[in-house]
Amino acid sequence: MSLPRYPEYKDSGVEWLGEVPGHWAVKPVKAVATCNDEVLGKSTTADYEIEYVEISGVDAGRGITSTDIIPFGDAPSRARRRVQDGDVLVSTVRTYLRAVAPVNNPPGNMIASTGFAVIRPRIIAPHFLGYLFQAEFVISEVIARSVGVSYPAINASDLMRVNVPIPLAEEQQTIATFLDCETGKIDALIAEQQRLVELLAEKRQAVISHAVTKGLPPNAPMKDSGIEWLGEVPEHWEVPYFCFLISNAELGENHDSAEGNEGVPVMKMGNIDRGFVKLHKVEYLPEGIDISESMFLKDGDFLFNTRNSLDLVGKVAIWRGELLKATYNSNILRIVFNSSKVATSAFMNYFFNSDLGLSQLRSLAKGTTSVAAIYYKDLTSLRVMLPPPAEQYAIVTHLDIACAQFDTLTSEANRAITLLQERRSALISAAVTGKIDVRGIKPHQNIAVMAAIVAE
Repeated sequence: MSLPRYPEYKDSGVEWLGEVPGHWAVKPVKAVATCNDEVLGKSTTADYEIEYVEISGVDAGRGITSTDIIPFGDAPSRARRRVQDGDVLVSTVRTYLRAVAPVNNPPGNMIASTGFAVIRPRIIAPHFLGYLFQAEFVISEVIARSVGVSYPAINASDLMRVNVPIPLAEEQQTIATFLDCETGKIDALIAEQQRLVELLAEKRQAVISHAVTKGLPPNAPMKDSGIEWLGEVPEHWEVPYFCFLISNAELGENHDSAEGNEGVPVMKMGNIDRGFVKLHKVEYLPEGIDISESMFLKDGDFLFNTRNSLDLVGKVAIWRGELLKATYNSNILRIVFNSSKVATSAFMNYFFNSDLGLSQLRSLAKGTTSVAAIYYKDLTSLRVMLPPPAEQYAIVTHLDIACAQFDTLTSEANRAITLLQERRSALISAAVTGKIDVRGIKPHQNIAVMAAIVAE
């Protein structure tokens, strides 16, 4: 279908905005809204409880996703911006994160980080202002005006000079109501796909945990492990201490490294995920640095993350030759197993990502929420459920196939989420710029209208 259009358009005078409906105005944000009107005073009592919104608590397209309730005395110095219903939070630091959130019915003690600009509607409909700042053309302009490479930021005065289209007051309300309805439907579909991703992750975890603790035969004879918290194990399995399975274990070395694409790649704690190596952010050591040949990673090496946050320490992965001549740093322990006991390090990879393996690792972790460690001497005390070598291979083959299927389904669900998010963004941008005239759209036309917007 053809998109419903306004009868007349005019040049907005803004290159990246293009044409707008003939009767709309184009004004800088400061003409219709104010910024950072209220702050929480330093004289606030230390025991005053605030609900704090940090940049990490705002997600593009989802708004405010998390807050921290803390006494003012324990809050960071940046917890200062007061907010009220109808405000819009716009991140002025790390603007590439697209952290924008309309504020709807907040508690009276909600306080935002000074990393946000708090935009307050003055002569513009609050809901419409919220959608304006979610429109791609506004977000892109904010990013374009930001200064800095590693930590791009925009100051509030530059943000308030961004030009935006302003419909008549009645149209603002109509557009916002239309978008409330349609984005609500899209958000419900996104939530369904996100729940599917969660269910697939839970099922994947259950399959791994069952295979490495109970084996593959459904009615295999069991025996008492002799360990109270472990319970029964297949009767032909061993339950050795982890230290008896290790042939060699060695921490990496400390070197100064940096991002780039030249030099010797070095694996750090951020490159180890639950079961696999991540290469999206690799750091490199300078060419010519003295590294012992023994410190280069070899195919099949088992990598254990010894230091991280409390919820991430103990991640493991197998090095599969992803990069040539790569090494690893001192937060990673490289383990080589006794081949007479551990036929394939892939089995240990799955075991350490099972519920049993993870629960033991959590019990060993020492430190705070932000910095925790698992020391080698404690790691050796772990108990491992170990089938005979042939069965280890069979379990790994079974789990490789099952996990690949789960990963495929998860990728499909994530692609659906991405497509729905793109449709949501396209719909908002088209409506607030007047590319479509929503005033006469009937409910049964909405799906066709959205499809046409995405096709454009």
